[in-house]
Amino acid sequence: MLDQPAIYLAAILALGIFAQWLAWRLHVPSIVLLLIGGFLCRFVAGSPDQIIPSNLLFPLVSLSVGIILFEGGLTLRFRDIRDTHGVALRLVTIGLLVSWAMGAFAAEYVLGLSVKMAILVGAMLTVSGPTVIVPLVRQVRLKRRIGSIVKWEGIVNDPIGAVLAALVFNGFFQQTGVATPEGWLRELGMTALVGGVLGGASAWIIILILRRYLIPDYLQSPAILATVVVVFALSNYLQPEAGLVTVTLLGIVLANQRSVTMKHVIQFKENLSVLLISTLFIVLAASIDISFRQFTAMGWPMVAFLTWMIVVVRPLAVLAATLGSVLNWRERMLLAWVHPRGIVAAAVASLLAFELAESTFAKEAEEFVLVTFVTVVVTVLVYGLTLPAVARCLMLSSPNPQGILFAGASPLVLEIAKLLQEEGVSVVAVDTNHANTAAARMAGIPVQFASIGSEFIREEMDLSEIGRLLAMTPNDEVNTLAAREFAEQFGQAEVYQLAAAEPDHQRRDRAPAYHRGRTLFRRDATYQMLAERHAAGAVVKKTQLSGNFTLKSFLEHHGPNAVVLFLLDSAGKVVVKTTDDVATTKAYPKVIALVDPLPLETSGVAAS
Repeated sequence: MLDQPAIYLAAILALGIFAQWLAWRLHVPSIVLLLIGGFLCRFVAGSPDQIIPSNLLFPLVSLSVGIILFEGGLTLRFRDIRDTHGVALRLVTIGLLVSWAMGAFAAEYVLGLSVKMAILVGAMLTVSGPTVIVPLVRQVRLKRRIGSIVKWEGIVNDPIGAVLAALVFNGFFQQTGVATPEGWLRELGMTALVGGVLGGASAWIIILILRRYLIPDYLQSPAILATVVVVFALSNYLQPEAGLVTVTLLGIVLANQRSVTMKHVIQFKENLSVLLISTLFIVLAASIDISFRQFTAMGWPMVAFLTWMIVVVRPLAVLAATLGSVLNWRERMLLAWVHPRGIVAAAVASLLAFELAESTFAKEAEEFVLVTFVTVVVTVLVYGLTLPAVARCLMLSSPNPQGILFAGASPLVLEIAKLLQEEGVSVVAVDTNHANTAAARMAGIPVQFASIGSEFIREEMDLSEIGRLLAMTPNDEVNTLAAREFAEQFGQAEVYQLAAAEPDHQRRDRAPAYHRGRTLFRRDATYQMLAERHAAGAVVKKTQLSGNFTLKSFLEHHGPNAVVLFLLDSAGKVVVKTTDDVATTKAYPKVIALVDPLPLETSGVAAS
C-alpha cells in the first residue's frame, strides 16, 4: 500500500493519460481502461479515501462533473438539430420517462430491490454519458444529423437524470423528504428556476465582459472556469443538484450566441475535461468497496437486468420518442443501440451512496452502487465495442474517412479530384472564384462557393466522409489559415498545403512551420510551378504499378519532372505524398502523379 499521497496522485494522473492514449491506439472506449485502472489502483494501493478524505473527495468529484457538463454544453448548437429538435426533445422527456419506468420495474422484479431503491436505480440509469458519447461519435464518425441527436441527448440527459435521481433520493431516503407528486413538482420547479436564472444571468455577464474587453485574453478562460465553479456551487447551495442544470444551460447559451468567440474557451475546457475524466474514473472506481462475493451474489438476475435494459428498454424508449419523426428506420435503429452510462452516473451514484451509507440504508447503498457501476461498465463495453460495426452496417458512419476537402478549385485540382473520384474517394472543393466553381460543377465535382475559413464550411457542411484537407489555393496565407483551422477537426497529420514560394532574404512574411500544414508532394511544388506545368501540357496520370514496374521504375521512366501526388494501396486507401514521409520505400499498386506527356512511341507503357 502506498503511503505517499504525492506519488499516489501522480500515478493516478499518469495512469489516466496512459489509458486515454491506449484507448486511442486500440480504438476502444477509454472509460473501460480507466475503470480497469481504478480497480487496479484499489488492489495495489488501497482506497483513495486514505489519501483524500471522503468529505473532500466527493465535493471535488461534484465540481469536476459540473465542469465536464459545462464543456459538453459548449458543444451543443441549435443549428445542428434544426430539423430534428423535436426528436431530441422527446428523447430527453418521453424517452427518459419510459427508461425510468421500465428500469425501475426491472430493478424491483428482476433484481429484487425494494420499491424505493428500484425507483432510485431506474432514475439514476436514465442518464447517458457525454464522456462516452462524445468520444464515440468522434471515433465512429456518425453522419451529421444522427450524430447531433446522439450528442444532444447524451449531454442534456445527464443533468435531467441526475436531478431526477436527486428528487427521488430526497423524497424517499431523506428524513425531510416528501415523496408526493406535489413535492416533486415543487422541487423540480425550483431546480429549473435556479438553473435557468443563474445559468442565463452568468452567461449574460460573461458575454458582456468579453464584448467590452474588460478581461485580458490570458485571464478569460480561467475567469470563465471560476465563474462555472462558483455558479455550480451556488446553485447546489440554493437547490440540491441544480448546479448540473445551471452549468449545462450556461454552456448551451454561450455556444449559441454570436457576440463573442468561445473558441479559445472550448479548447481550454476540452483539455481540462480530458484531465478530469482521466482521473475521475480511476478515483471513483478505486473508491468503490465491492467484493467479489457481492458481485457474484447478483448472478443471473444482474445478467437479465442488463439484457432487459439494453435489448428492451432502450429500443422501446427510442420508439416512443421517434414516432412520426423525420428519422428513417436506419437512424432509429442506431439510436436504439446507443445509450452508455458514464461519469455522471458513476459520480452521482457515489455521492448518493455516501449519504446512504451514513444513514440506516447501508445495505441499500451497496446494492445501489453495485448495480450502477456494473451497468456503467457493461453498457460502455457493449455499446462502445459494437457501435462502430452497427453504424457501418446501417451506413451511418465513416470510421476512417478517406475523403479530401480541397481548398481551391483550380484546373489542376479538378483533374486530381476527378481521378480520385474514379477510385471511390469522396472529394469536395471550396473556392471563391466563380469560374473555378462553375468548372467544378460542369466536371461533376462537389463544390462550394465560399471562403475555406468561413463558419459555413466548418459548421454547416456535412464532412462526415471527409478526413483530410489539401490547401491548394494560390495564396500561401490562405493555405496556412485553412491548415490551422482544420487541424482541430482532422488532426495535424491530415492537413496539407502547398510549398510556399521562397521569399527573398529581406522578407519576414512566411508563417512559422508549426502553423503550417504538412508540405504537399515535394519542396519545389509551389502553386506557381504546378500551375505552369499543367498549363504547359503536363497531365495528372494514374498508373498501375507491379513487381516489375515499381515506383522507382515509374520515376525513372518519366524523369525528374514527375511529381508524385498520391499512392493507393490494395485496400483503396489513399496516401498523400508529402516531403516528410517515407511512402516511396513501400510497395503500392497505384500511383497518381503529374507528368509531362511522353513521346508517342513510349506513352503507352504501364499507363492505366
